[in-house]
Amino acid sequence: MPVAYPTFKSCPCGTGRSYGHCCGPLHAGQQAAATPEALMRSRYAAYALGDAEYVQRTWHVHTRPGTLDLRDGTRYVGLRVDSSGDDWVSFTAQLKLPDGQKYVLRERSRFVQVDGAWVYLDGETPDA
Repeated sequence: MPVAYPTFKSCPCGTGRSYGHCCGPLHAGQQAAATPEALMRSRYAAYALGDAEYVQRTWHVHTRPGTLDLRDGTRYVGLRVDSSGDDWVSFTAQLKLPDGQKYVLRERSRFVQVDGAWVYLDGETPDA
């Protein structure tokens, strides 16, 4: 179950807009992400808020895991979009692991449209 998040607070995705005017409507299913970057930001916010159902729903059926548990204690503390294209987004995410260590995730994510909606296909992590 995702964490209840006030719609007037800044969105966890880092746009500076309120959650209610940013990722909130996407998470609630009231609108779809218009671009791969908007989808990537909304997925980051869903990870930050523990909304595994949204993450699963926006993951391509052929590459998504069968289950996803976001209750491991990881805190998502910052997101920077480094670059983007027609169907990809490169980003850097700052995380704080359950043991207190800081972790930097860099990924180049790929997206495709399925029935007119953007979904996450897969990603490459240059650090791996």
